[in-house]
Amino acid sequence: MHELIEARFRALNPGVDFCSLRYVEEARETLAVRQGVAEPLARSLDRGAMITVLHRGGYGYAATSDLSSAGLQAALERARQWAEASRSQAVFDFSGYEPARPSGRYIGPGAEQPLDWQRRELTELLLAEDAASQIDARIVDRAASLGRLDVHQLYITHDGGSVEQRFRALIPSLVVTAYADGVAQTRSLGGQYNGYCRQGGMEILAQAGLAGAGQRVAEEALQLLAAPNCPSGSMDLLLMPSQMMLQIHESIGHPLELDRILGDERNYAGTSFVTPEMFGSYQYGSEHLNVTYDPQRSNEFAAYGWDDDGTPAEKVWLIKQGLLKVPLGGAISQARASLPGVANSRACNWNRAPIDRMANLNIEPGDQSLAQLIAGVERGVLMDTNVSWSIDDSRNKFQFGCEYGRLIENGELKGVVKNPGYRGISATFWRALKAVGDESTLDVMGTPFCGKGEPNQVVRVGHASPACLFGAVDVFGGEA
Repeated sequence: MHELIEARFRALNPGVDFCSLRYVEEARETLAVRQGVAEPLARSLDRGAMITVLHRGGYGYAATSDLSSAGLQAALERARQWAEASRSQAVFDFSGYEPARPSGRYIGPGAEQPLDWQRRELTELLLAEDAASQIDARIVDRAASLGRLDVHQLYITHDGGSVEQRFRALIPSLVVTAYADGVAQTRSLGGQYNGYCRQGGMEILAQAGLAGAGQRVAEEALQLLAAPNCPSGSMDLLLMPSQMMLQIHESIGHPLELDRILGDERNYAGTSFVTPEMFGSYQYGSEHLNVTYDPQRSNEFAAYGWDDDGTPAEKVWLIKQGLLKVPLGGAISQARASLPGVANSRACNWNRAPIDRMANLNIEPGDQSLAQLIAGVERGVLMDTNVSWSIDDSRNKFQFGCEYGRLIENGELKGVVKNPGYRGISATFWRALKAVGDESTLDVMGTPFCGKGEPNQVVRVGHASPACLFGAVDVFGGEA
């Protein structure tokens, strides 16, 4: 299909300064069971193309699912008309802007290999873990699922640029809820919002620990049901990777998106407490904080070789030893703000224009094992797996809740606590980072549900993080 589309596109006569086509084909399938019953198979196949035009300082785009020569020509004409209409009216004059003309091919892990996707056997695995979680009459709800995603993308320019990319991802999930005496507690495998999502093949099931998870997750749900509420007060906080994922996402990822800093999202998803003047001088966190944008970490959910505007992807240090260095801005935002950036101009599909999005946004490992992190705490709480979040429009003041907590006293793990939560302010929270776990504490997580933009775009994001220890955090429980 991509060879046919490229031939049709190159046969067009653009008559403009620059023209590109971005073709996207996504095939999805989800197997799911709930309460011992296999749900109907969910499958979808979606394909289409976006044509972008730059002409005489104007910028326009148009999408089409009609991939015939006539359909592409019609989309090209609409994009040209929008470029003409936007000329001298946009916030940025494109007359001096030079788009990328990339060339190459990127194949994600397993993307071109046969996948041993045996629906019956996989459904039986889900049913087995679902059944294994029914260990007590107080288990009132349980669900397990496995999704697969295969993506084929093509980015070509009228003057010879051509990039092909292929990705495959698997998304396992298992969630168990226990209830008694008017109280409900839910425990999950990697989070209730599909936190174990990675690129690759069937090895992801073993990495996520799906086989054998049913009983363990149910036991932890029952532990929570019987546990006291998390204590309240100022204390040390040890966050595991399945909660660090959300902390990174909300209080580093979104605040550093350059289009948000420039005001593009203000009326919808909010602005940012970060300003352009902060880059290069602002102490975002303690000396232990090292944050990278790394779409080349191939098994992470948002790995790729080029972004959707054709910029080649490479690892970039956004925050180094706590110092804010580079925003999450694609080529257009970089030109608007006169700041460096990264290859993160991304669209959720063929019918959306690329905007600045976080991709693989990671905290680099430190030098302490989990045992060493725990040993360094006199009084605190370990929190694992996000369950709720709230953060203000400038991505500064926040309050997050977790599924599971363990008290830490005098360097030792103690009893389980339920409803653990904490609050803080991004501008100071990261400066309270006391220690960062080593590679042995790191896990690769992500989310399929990052929303932004008008019309809304929901994209895939990866977050790799070790366990992290923070000091003097405002912690609270369910009764606070």
